[in-house]
Amino acid sequence: MSKTPYWLLAVLIALLLGLQYRLWVGDGSLAQVTDLKQQIAEQRGENQRLLERNRILEAEVLELKSGMETVEERARHELGMVKEGETLYQLAE
Repeated sequence: MSKTPYWLLAVLIALLLGLQYRLWVGDGSLAQVTDLKQQIAEQRGENQRLLERNRILEAEVLELKSGMETVEERARHELGMVKEGETLYQLAE
C-alpha cells in the first residue's frame, strides 16, 4: 500500500469543499432552485387568474357585439339612461 501525498489529499479536500459551496450557496444552489420553483408556482397562479379574467372580458365583448340588449342594460344601469317613451320613477325613502 503506497502513501498518498499530502498535497493530493489537500487538493481533493479543497475540490470537495468547492463543490459543496456551490451546491449550498453558489449559482444554481439548492436554495436558489427552491426559490425559483416557488416563483414559477406563483407566476402560474397569476397566469391562471389573468386567463380567467380574459375569458370573462372576451365573453363580454362578444355579447356586446352580438346584440343591443346588453348595450341597453349597461346604459340603464351604469349611465342611468331611459329609453324613449319610458317614464322613470325614482322613489325616495
